[in-house]
Amino acid sequence: MTCKAEIMIKLENAHKVYHMGNQQVNALAGVTVSFERGSFWAVMGHSGSGKSTMMNILGCLDRLTAGRYFLDGKDVSTLDDDSLSDLRLRHLGFVFQSFNLIPQLTVQRNIELPLYYLGWDVTRSAKRALELARIVGLEDRLKHRPTELSGGQMQRVAIARAMANDPHILFADEPTGNLDTATGEQIMDMLTELNKQGKTIIMVTHESCIASYARDRLYMKDGLIERLDRNHDEAN
Repeated sequence: MTCKAEIMIKLENAHKVYHMGNQQVNALAGVTVSFERGSFWAVMGHSGSGKSTMMNILGCLDRLTAGRYFLDGKDVSTLDDDSLSDLRLRHLGFVFQSFNLIPQLTVQRNIELPLYYLGWDVTRSAKRALELARIVGLEDRLKHRPTELSGGQMQRVAIARAMANDPHILFADEPTGNLDTATGEQIMDMLTELNKQGKTIIMVTHESCIASYARDRLYMKDGLIERLDRNHDEAN
């Protein structure tokens, strides 16, 4: 008997409206969807389809105009800004196309940044940073700064930083967009391994070859879900 997968994320009739001058843009136009714990999703669609808006909503970086958003059973659409910030810090991890590393800080300090805000002491933070640097193969680059690294190395640092707080969910927004094909494959292998370890991953991408790493795919168009493709056999 197969156990029913546990729902971790749920959007109910989600709307997000932006006002640009006199124009109203319905970035999300009534989306209802669920994501299971431990799943690996690729969110796809053309520019303006709503995929980045959905990512920002799910990552608690933006708020719904209407509708509800449940994360681990909690209605986060009702939380204030401080509570949302605390939720992001403790339970979510982010990997961006542009890496978003702080150039003035070393690799070690970049990885430790979430731990600083969590109040970890220096010794404990340094130990965690070394552990993560070893996982992503950069233990010999801890004292380097981002400008001294390749694009692939910077994205590895970004992944290590995203994992510092041991998040429940990892959000990846075009994680290979600034990388060559071979390096992109290495990054995707790393994300696949994190998913095998139990992390829930939701990734925005416009590349079919990158989306093939995900078990499930969600296609967006005009702020709505165009279709869902579940449990791809070709996923790595």
